[in-house]
This record gives sequence, C-alpha cells and structure tokens, in this order.
Amino acid sequence: MTTLIAVDGGNSKTDVVLLNSEGEILARGRGGAFLPQSEGVAPATDVIEVVVRQALGFDGRADHLVAFLAGADLPEEEVALEHEISGRGLARQVLVRNDTFALLRSGASGPWGVAVVCGAGINAVGVAPDGSVARFPSLGPISGDWGGGGGLSAETLWHAVRAEDGRGAPTELAALVKSHFGAATVEQVALDLHFGRLERERLLELTPGLFKVAAAGDEIAVSLVTRMADEVMAMAGVCLKRLDLLRTPTEVVLGGGVLRARDPLLTALLDERFAERAPLATQIIAELPPIAGAALAALDRIGASEEAKARLREQF
Repeated sequence: MTTLIAVDGGNSKTDVVLLNSEGEILARGRGGAFLPQSEGVAPATDVIEVVVRQALGFDGRADHLVAFLAGADLPEEEVALEHEISGRGLARQVLVRNDTFALLRSGASGPWGVAVVCGAGINAVGVAPDGSVARFPSLGPISGDWGGGGGLSAETLWHAVRAEDGRGAPTELAALVKSHFGAATVEQVALDLHFGRLERERLLELTPGLFKVAAAGDEIAVSLVTRMADEVMAMAGVCLKRLDLLRTPTEVVLGGGVLRARDPLLTALLDERFAERAPLATQIIAELPPIAGAALAALDRIGASEEAKARLREQF
C-alpha cells in the first residue's frame, strides 16, 4: 500500500502525519517552528526529519511527501526546500508549496478555489480547475501587504499614540493600549518597545481588543476593521480575476486567527464586499487544521478515492 507523509510547517510548530492511500492515519508528530528564512534551509529541514524519524518512528522511505511550509513564499524558495527535503531520503517524490495551499485544501471541497489567510500577517492563493495558480510574494510592506494581527495591532498603537499626544483624533484605542499593558501612558508602551522591555510580538495581543472597541462604535477602530475587510476582499478578488473565476461558483476559504474569530463586524463587511464584487463566491471558514489540508493534497497527488479523503477528514 502507498505510504504518504504530509507536513505543515509553521512559524510556531511543525505538524507531520504518516498515512496510507486509504486515508488512514498511521502516526502523527509535532516538532518545533519551521524557520528557513531566519535559521536557514538545512536547519529548518532538520525539524521535519526529526519529527518523521523520531516522533513518527518512521525509518523507511515513503512514496510521497507533501509539505506546505511557511517561508516558502516564492517559487524559487519552494524549489530550494524541495531539493533539501529530497536529499534526506524521506520519500521517493517530494512536493513543497507555501502554507496557504494547506489552508485552501483543508477548507475547500476539492483541490481548487481561493484561500486568504489572516493571522499575524496576510496572504492569499488561488488555484483554478486547470491547475493554474495565482499568488502573491507576501513579503510584508515591501510587497504591498497590509493587515493580519500584525498590521491591525501596529495601527492600533499608532492611532493610540497620536490620540494621546494630540496629533490625531481621540480614540478609545488609547485606553485599550494602556489597560492591556498596565501602563500609565501609551507613550510608555512605545518606549518599552523601543528599549526592549516589551517584546514586539506582544502587540498582537491588542487585536481582539481592537475588535471590541470597534463593536462599541469607535470611528478609528471601525476604520481599521473596514480596511481589513477591504484587504481580504482585494486579495481574494485579484485571485479570482487572475484565474477568470469571477463568473464561476468558487469556494473562498478564510483562515488564520483574525478570520476564524468570526468577528460580527468584519464578517458583515466581508459579506457586503463579496456580494458586490464576487457574488458567485462562497466564503468558507476553515474548520480542519492545515495539516489536514496537506494530507488531503497528498491523497490528491496519488489519485486516491473520495472515500479515502472522507475517511481522512473524519480523523480530524
């Protein structure tokens, strides 16, 4: 029976599943963060190999390995990672794609559609029925990206600082920042960040509070949530347009913490935008984890039956 390895490598953890062609999970494992851009391709690949060999106890060679990886943002990065993983002898055939493909496959009913992930950052991918792909570099502000928890929290602090010192309009976001970090002033929070007394990653904690302030009607907070909806729609709309899917019923899978939270205001704004700009698209909040998408893609790759894919979904 064909043996498959599915990998979801993220910035916080790496999930690996060993399965067969019938969709039966044989073993599961979890390792550390997958960070090729900061630690290098080889050390990042070590994380995958350790999980496969130790956590899964697999000492053979699978027929296929499908890896959806953070940090594989560009085609050339996918090729480099594919080459490195192939050299480890884990599988006879290796396929590497960006982790947005895992979101798409985990939420869509089939191997094509559009996915937008809005977690700490934002990214999107689209796959047409003929296999054509639409994607973005997703390198942050230098490639035109805005949004996700990172963008929202940074804007929250920016507006809070300006509200406090008089350069900007009043907003309850100033009170949010002070309350959340237990600071007397917003300026103190900025200084703590500057001097390293507060880790910048902790700014992400402001995002849920931003949505609560927006729900209470604060104009600046509402404007940020509105901008977030515009960005999600822009990325999904561009993918649909590039793939000529605007006139075809298409699933748009939404994932990442910001979108999975199902904030009522953001949800309503997205509903309005999709109804106006992509009325044939169906929004889907991904329920299965990304590793399930990687495993489903592995089954797609060998032409597994729908029964096998249904069996796999049940195990998640």
